[in-house]
Order: sequence, then C-alpha cells, then structure tokens
Amino acid sequence: SFLEGLTEPPEPGMTRTEVTYPLMELLLPELEEFLVYVWRRQLAAATGRVVQAADDEEMVDRRLAVGFADLVGFTRLTRRMEEEELGELVEAFETTAADLVAANGGRLIKTLGDEVLYAADDSGVAAEIALRLIETMANDETMPEVRVGMAFGTVTTRMGDVFGTTVNLASRLTSIAPRDAVLVDGAFAEELQRAGAAPASEAEAAALAEKEGEDAPSYRFALQPMWQRPVRGLGVVEPWLLTRRPL
Repeated sequence: SFLEGLTEPPEPGMTRTEVTYPLMELLLPELEEFLVYVWRRQLAAATGRVVQAADDEEMVDRRLAVGFADLVGFTRLTRRMEEEELGELVEAFETTAADLVAANGGRLIKTLGDEVLYAADDSGVAAEIALRLIETMANDETMPEVRVGMAFGTVTTRMGDVFGTTVNLASRLTSIAPRDAVLVDGAFAEELQRAGAAPASEAEAAALAEKEGEDAPSYRFALQPMWQRPVRGLGVVEPWLLTRRPL
C-alpha cells in the first residue's frame, strides 16, 4: 500500500515529499504490528512441522516430485478486490488445494497466499494432483485461472519443508506456464514415461495401439515438448506440457 501510494500522482499543489511523510506516519506503526504477527505465524508453523514430522528432523535427501500451483494475475486482483473478498478467495484456494493434495496422495508443504507448494513420492500422483487443481479451479467461476510447474529430482527435506534445485526449477516453471496449464521438466517427463503413465510421443502410442490392439498400454497422461528457454539461475531448460490423455 505504501509503494502504491508513492506511485500515485500527488494532489494538486503538493510535492511528493508532502504526500510521502504522512503515509509513513500512518503505515509504519501498523507495519511493525504486522511483522510481529507474521513471525509468530512462522514460528507456529515451524513448530507444527516438527511435531508432525518426527522422522524429518535432520536434513535428508530424497527423490521427489515437487509442484507449485499459482493463481494467475493475483497482483492485479489485489488492486481490484476489497480486503475481505481477497482474503476469502485466498482461503478458498488454499483449502481446495490442500484437500486435493491430501485426497490424491500428495503432501502439502506450505501455502504462500497465491501459491501452494506440494510434493509426492510418485510422479503420477503429482501429475494427477496438478491436473485436478487446474480442472477444479476452472469449474469455479469465482476463482481466477491457475498454472502449475513441476520438477522431479533430489530434494533436501527438513522440518517438513523442501529445498534445492528441483524446488527452484518447479517454481521457475510455474512462472512461465500458460494459464490453466501444467509444465514439467525433462526429468519429470522421463519419470512418467518410465512408469508407463505417459508415452514418449503420440506417434509411439499410436504405433503401439496399432501393433498390440486391445493389449496396448493405457496411458493416463500426454506430454508435449515445448521450446527450450533460459530460466533464471538454472540455465536452459526444455519444459513439457502435461495434459490428460483421452481414454
């Protein structure tokens, strides 16, 4: 709110300095109270993760599928919506995401307002969660579009949280994903193919169907390679678009 106030044109006859100082006097006391509140919530969340994850007290490296789900255009929404209405939207998103993650065998890591981080041991489970998130939000007229980015690889876990390059890559893929779409990295795509959940290509799937008839593999997901592109801090990656495969 402070920065937005600074960017607004001053009132006629007033300098920007005359506008800025009253804003600071108004907002700084509430900012201090807000920061204390945030840190108390962070401490409570960290304590809860310790209690719920007794086997995860030390840093452990695991191979996991990690996914970020993000509300598209959230910054614009904050400028348009009333505070109470925005809070209800965020709460609905977080609740829906948490329910879907738990119901489909994943683990909710944390919610970040307009973003949800989750993980799963199995790439197929993570893919199902991502697509269900997209489908569920698309069917709710009160919710904005959602995009999901996922990566598979070695992740460091501690106190219920996850860290590492795989997590960073999933986050970057979310930022470049189209609205109502799921992007995954090459390792995630390979894991789906290895598990028999997706074909290497639709041409391969068609050839197998023609060759084996009714005995042909039944793939759940489809993967479409996208253009390679540089990702900040991670070099050049080749994302894959993940969709459901028609039965």
